[in-house]
Amino acid sequence: MKKYLKEDIDAVFNRDPAARNSLEVILTYPGIHALILHRGAHCLWQNEQKLAARVISYGSRIITGIEIHPSAKIGRRFFIDHGMGIVIGETAEIGNDVTLYHGVTLGGVSWNNGKRHPTLEDGVIVGAGAKVLGPFTVGKGAKIGSNAVVVKAVPAGATMVGSAARMISDHHDEKGNPIVKKFDDAKQQEKVAQAASTDNGIDKKSIDEKSTNHLARENAFRAYGIDPSSQDPVAEAFAKMLEHIQQSENRLDQLQAAMCKIDPNFCKKEYDKLCLEDIDVIGRADMDEIGTEQK
Repeated sequence: MKKYLKEDIDAVFNRDPAARNSLEVILTYPGIHALILHRGAHCLWQNEQKLAARVISYGSRIITGIEIHPSAKIGRRFFIDHGMGIVIGETAEIGNDVTLYHGVTLGGVSWNNGKRHPTLEDGVIVGAGAKVLGPFTVGKGAKIGSNAVVVKAVPAGATMVGSAARMISDHHDEKGNPIVKKFDDAKQQEKVAQAASTDNGIDKKSIDEKSTNHLARENAFRAYGIDPSSQDPVAEAFAKMLEHIQQSENRLDQLQAAMCKIDPNFCKKEYDKLCLEDIDVIGRADMDEIGTEQK
C-alpha cells in the first residue's frame, strides 16, 4: 500500500502542474482519497466481504464525489483529475498510467450478467465528461476527447472525439480499419508535384507547412475539448460565410463592369454590402485575417 501510494503521488506531480507538495496532494486531492478507499474496498470484495466493501465504496462517493465499484480492477499510477462525477462500473478494468478527468463514466449498456463495462489499457486518457459505454477495449495509449460518447472498441494510439465519437488517427479510418498507403513510384510522384507547383507559382514549402500545421491541429488531443489557438467556433463559421459572400459580391461587381462595357445602357445598381464590422460576433482578428479589401 505504501509503495502504491507513493506511485500515485508521483503520478499527480507528473500530470498536474498545480500540485506543489506531497502533503497537499494527500490532504486535498479527492482522486488520491478515492484510490486509497477503493483499494481497501476491493480487497474486502475479493475476500467475500461484499457488504463492507460496498459501504466503503458508498462512503468514498459521499466524500470525494467519485463512484468506483469495489469489483472494478484498477492498475498502478492511476490519476483522477478533479474527480467530481466520475463513475466506474463493476466489471470495468483500468490498466497502468491511465488518466481520467471529471465527469467520466465507464458504464454498461445492458442488464445482463458478465462483462458489461469497458477495459482501458495502459496509458489511456479520457477527457472531461466523456462516456465510455460497453464491454469493449480501449487500446493502449488511446485518447478520448471531452464529452465524447464511445460505444465501440478503440485501437491503440487512436483519438476519439465527438458524439457519437469518431476516430482521429494517422493509421486508422473512422471505422477503426487500418489505412494502407500505396505508393507506386514515390520519386515520380514527387517530381510531378514539384513541376506542378513550379508551373502554378505555388510555394511547395509553404503548402507543406500549412498541411503539417493543419494536421497537427486536427490530431492534437485536448482533454478539455478546447484548442487554445482557435477563436470562437461560431465566429469562425460566420467569418467563413461572410468571406464567401464578399467574394461573390466582388465577382458581381466585375460582371456588372463588363456588362456596362458591352451595353452602355445597362444600369449598374447599387446595393448594400455586408461588412464584418456590422456583426458583433466577429472579432477584430477575424476581420484582419480576411483583409481590408473584402470589408
